[in-house]
Amino acid sequence: MFFAIVTLAIQSIFRNKVRSFLTMLGIIIGVGSVVLLTSIGNGLQAYVSDQFESLGSNTIYVVPGKPFGEGGGFSGNQEQTLLETTKTTLKLNYLRQILRNQRTLISRGAATNLTVARVKYLKTEKKVTLLGVSASYPIIQSADASKGKWFTEIDDKKASAVVLLGKKAAEELFGEIDPVGKRIQLESQTYTVLGVLKERGGGFGGPSFDNYIYLPFNTVVERFNVQYIDNFVLTVRDVDKIPEAKNAVKKELLDYLKEDEFTVFDQTQLLDTINSILGVLTAGLGGIAAISLVVGGIGIMNIMLVSVTERTREIGLRKALGATPNVILVQFLIEAAFLSALGGLIGLGIAYGGSLLIQQFFPAKVTLDAVILAVGVSTVVGLIFGAAPARRAAQLSPIE
Repeated sequence: MFFAIVTLAIQSIFRNKVRSFLTMLGIIIGVGSVVLLTSIGNGLQAYVSDQFESLGSNTIYVVPGKPFGEGGGFSGNQEQTLLETTKTTLKLNYLRQILRNQRTLISRGAATNLTVARVKYLKTEKKVTLLGVSASYPIIQSADASKGKWFTEIDDKKASAVVLLGKKAAEELFGEIDPVGKRIQLESQTYTVLGVLKERGGGFGGPSFDNYIYLPFNTVVERFNVQYIDNFVLTVRDVDKIPEAKNAVKKELLDYLKEDEFTVFDQTQLLDTINSILGVLTAGLGGIAAISLVVGGIGIMNIMLVSVTERTREIGLRKALGATPNVILVQFLIEAAFLSALGGLIGLGIAYGGSLLIQQFFPAKVTLDAVILAVGVSTVVGLIFGAAPARRAAQLSPIE
């Protein structure tokens, strides 16, 4: 009996293909929009998580000021420079003290500093970000070279004129030419390229790591007169002791600095903050797109009411032949739910195709949850907005 009702409902839908498609259009747009926009949000969250995972889960950072607001978000108050002193050695002494006093918790550490300079190779010239790093930086941050090699601790102590190029920086300056061993100009000073890094991505609101040019920390200090440390990057021996390590580092720094002059944090704290922002953004985008689902549901209700009026004779005849009001009700509910679910599937297909296209330029990820939710919600929308027309059809008198 139920199978017969389903067959009648489907036959009725395909009897008016154009009208059925136009009825589904709102659902198609709604589901497609919701799935596509949430896939972008999910893709961003997955991308950020992967980036942090590649940097190591046992890493903690020290940065100037208070980058996190009271609610956990970024405060943007980083105008104070970490460890502001007139001599670089004094700044690095704080890092050395941490590594010396907390060696049971911290295995290694690196200091970094940033500046901007003009780089030139032959006729190619552009402005780039220079990242000065300690020799231990590539081990801590898993920044492997795809070509050539990293500079040594001796290069750092001597402030040697050597650099490594981020992947995109190398491509923009050298194209297909192998940069290793070549010489470039940084603010009229000559530097030798030691290597090129593997693709790193990232940047988290700033330039991608692949656009950076990496130099020994002391090279940036002495040759570019950068008299500050941008941050400390520290490796914790045991990931389970990160909270203990953070407290120990904070205690060491409080010997020299006020509490509001620096922040010690781990990747979980930063990742949670970014994910909460992306989560709200994803929900907001999905909510906006969901409005079109309501519009689509209203469209289904209107067309189903028209269908009931057009099929008054058919409904009366079926009732005269013994069809109960419940049978008529179920038939029209199935028609509405099937129309909406079919529209949801088409919208899902379009969203999946769109996500594949977007992935060429931007992270996007269609999850199984989104698929189930899209089909389920579209079906429920059909049932809700199809209820009134179905009830009206069921209440028609056979005499009509």
